[in-house]
Amino acid sequence: MATVALLGNPNTGKTTLFNELTDKYAYVGNWTGVTVDKKMGTLRHTKIAVVDLPGVYSLNPITKDESVAIEYLLHGDPDLILNVTNASQLKRNLLLTIELLEFGTPVIIALNMIDDLNRTNVTYDLPTLAQRLHCQLKATNARNKKGVAQLRDDLVASLTELPPAAALHITYPTLVEQGITQAAKKLVAEHGMTPDFARWLTIQFMNQNQTIRAYAQAHDLKPLLQSAPFYDAQNFENQIFTTRLTFIEDTLAAARRQNTPTSQSELTNQIDRWVTHPLLGLPIFVVIFYLMFKLSFDWIGTPLSDGLNALVSGPISHGANSLLTSLGALSFLKSLIVDGVIAGVGGVLTFMPQIFVLFACISILEDSGYMARAALVTDRLMQMIGLNGKSFIPLIIGFGCNVTGIMATRTIEQPKERLITTLISPFMSCSARLPIYSLFVAAFFARNQALVVLSIYFLGIAVALIMAKVYQLVFKVKGNSNFMIELPQYHLPRPDIILQGTWDKGKGFVKKAGTIIFAGTVLIWLLSNLSFHGPVTDIDQSFAADLGRWLLPVFAPLGVGSWEIVSALLTGIMAKEVISSSMIILFHFTGRTALVATFANLFTPLSAYALLVFILLYIPCFSTLATIKAETGSTKWTIYSAVSSFIIAYGLAFLIYQIGSLFI
Repeated sequence: MATVALLGNPNTGKTTLFNELTDKYAYVGNWTGVTVDKKMGTLRHTKIAVVDLPGVYSLNPITKDESVAIEYLLHGDPDLILNVTNASQLKRNLLLTIELLEFGTPVIIALNMIDDLNRTNVTYDLPTLAQRLHCQLKATNARNKKGVAQLRDDLVASLTELPPAAALHITYPTLVEQGITQAAKKLVAEHGMTPDFARWLTIQFMNQNQTIRAYAQAHDLKPLLQSAPFYDAQNFENQIFTTRLTFIEDTLAAARRQNTPTSQSELTNQIDRWVTHPLLGLPIFVVIFYLMFKLSFDWIGTPLSDGLNALVSGPISHGANSLLTSLGALSFLKSLIVDGVIAGVGGVLTFMPQIFVLFACISILEDSGYMARAALVTDRLMQMIGLNGKSFIPLIIGFGCNVTGIMATRTIEQPKERLITTLISPFMSCSARLPIYSLFVAAFFARNQALVVLSIYFLGIAVALIMAKVYQLVFKVKGNSNFMIELPQYHLPRPDIILQGTWDKGKGFVKKAGTIIFAGTVLIWLLSNLSFHGPVTDIDQSFAADLGRWLLPVFAPLGVGSWEIVSALLTGIMAKEVISSSMIILFHFTGRTALVATFANLFTPLSAYALLVFILLYIPCFSTLATIKAETGSTKWTIYSAVSSFIIAYGLAFLIYQIGSLFI
């Protein structure tokens, strides 16, 4: 089966184009580093495989995700490369294009976001570009599907009908060309390489591509290894870059045509004067997130959740109980299904509207182009703690799930910065914590739900930034890596992308309801109905009660006076979503309404807030810990993350409750 590889710079619309070309949806985010691994699909109405590779600026990998692209070219053997470019950022994008054209595999260049280019005062003559680059060029706009069908037909034709174009040969300075020619001839003769691949490999080696140099070591490519000191001493890397840049400038100058700009580009500039302003940028960021939480907890999400809760705790619960009674089910089994599964899992699912509204808001910000600005306006703040705006991107992603946030740290170049961002990512308030927030703000902060939840989220960010500064000093991180990010034109969000993006983020929560939450619900129900002497009718005699009472003195300084709360917190280590279902089961309720009413007898607003802070920061869930282990390759850092987060959570919640008690 033929294979097409999609390669391009970040923020060229590559993943959107992948979704339009194929029968598979891949998550789209309008900022650097969303695609952190290759994604597979099939070209619509064909059997041609399409591989969506991470967005990269060059084939010389700096980050983990960039290494995926070069490794695929070395070992994946694609039949065709679709190079997706931002039509209005060609000078930068074509640096990668040249590397792909030199590779020797046929290349088609998609000038994506062509509408953005047409709104400026410059356009390009496509035949001139095609003639100078020796490949096909196709104008597309994946957002509105412009040119996508024609591009799909051209891809099929190129693979089945048209002869492949020859590899691009740029004439480098004399000494560089001599080195390329000599090494390439030896590679062809001694290792059986094709001339195009041998030339490309030599240029990449001269360019100090560390992945290529490791490849040369592994395959004992003596023509390259023996000449490495000479290449480096002559600074071939800089000569290659300068030659390529000159070639790009000459090519664009020959193809450039004047155009009449539209108002869209000017509108983007006018908006950016405010949202990326050095002083106003952060306050605007805060206001936007506040409005997100108002929508999720006050205006839309909570009313929908209340209606779903009434359905689950009322007709569904009573109906299941009546059905099981009529079938003559054992009381033990009936209690497991009604009081355990329906009350527990159903109780968590009632929070879906709030979670999905929040995810819809985030998808709108992503698709509109604002999230790239959010990373930019936070860059100055991140620089103060030894990181940069690129580290803020995984933190934003962590609002959805800490697992994906930690995986997104692969885009960070410096190993120490990547480790620091990994360690602070669990402090971001993921969607799994939203159900428990919703319970407490409904009970104690009904008039200020959005503001209280916003304060929790920003407290997590504050703790993360403080710990990042501590790690910077401990790890002795002296210099910051450069932060470069494309700022796309603002777009009106597409409803289909918003709906699909919302579902893509939220489906993990639904899947957990059928797996981890279900398992946790059954486990806590068993612990609350069994003891060393067998089944019990009094929950105070159960395993859960014994364990909760044993640990209660530890949590008493935080304002927790109920063993049920302690037992529920323990299940949160499995998955934070299980905390809510555990509380419903342990208190023997059928839904969240009764649980919210009970909180008034167990907490004060101060102790409730302290507990929310503890839940925000304490031990990450199993999935997050497993991801930390996978990304750092270290059990030590995994254990450290679990222990340190518990200490920080306990210490901060202790201070809030104890100091607050002096004044309230």
